[in-house]
Amino acid sequence: MKLILKSAVPNLGEAGDVVSVKAGFGRNFLLPQGLAYEASASNMKRLEEERARAEERSRRDYLEARRRASQFAGMSLTFKARAGEDGKLFGSVTNADVADRANGTGTLDFELDKRTVILDEPLKALGSFQVKVRLHAEVEAEIQVYVERDQG
Repeated sequence: MKLILKSAVPNLGEAGDVVSVKAGFGRNFLLPQGLAYEASASNMKRLEEERARAEERSRRDYLEARRRASQFAGMSLTFKARAGEDGKLFGSVTNADVADRANGTGTLDFELDKRTVILDEPLKALGSFQVKVRLHAEVEAEIQVYVERDQG
């Protein structure tokens, strides 16, 4: 019996895979559980159309991420913070702070989400840092972040 999996099934396959199973397993488990549907000609055609749409959507997302990444070229952000004599901050600069400052520059035509700003840990010292922004699984950009002593 040929079936198309709707979702991943351990030891059988991933969603969208066409699998051959014994008739009892398909009729008594996969179909009633909603894990698969019959591999008829119309369903196979629908599967191919879904794959084509997903591929096109993925390509569009990638191109959009590349366009957005180009907006970070040459971008630098400066933060003023109170710090001790040894250069350690009395607070920290977080990924949310970087996203807010980048959105406030007015140079981006989209809203930068704090979850896309990659910091292993908040910046807790004075200095210059390269901060990565992951816009897509295959697209990253960098922002130069300067943390300077607040003279106030």
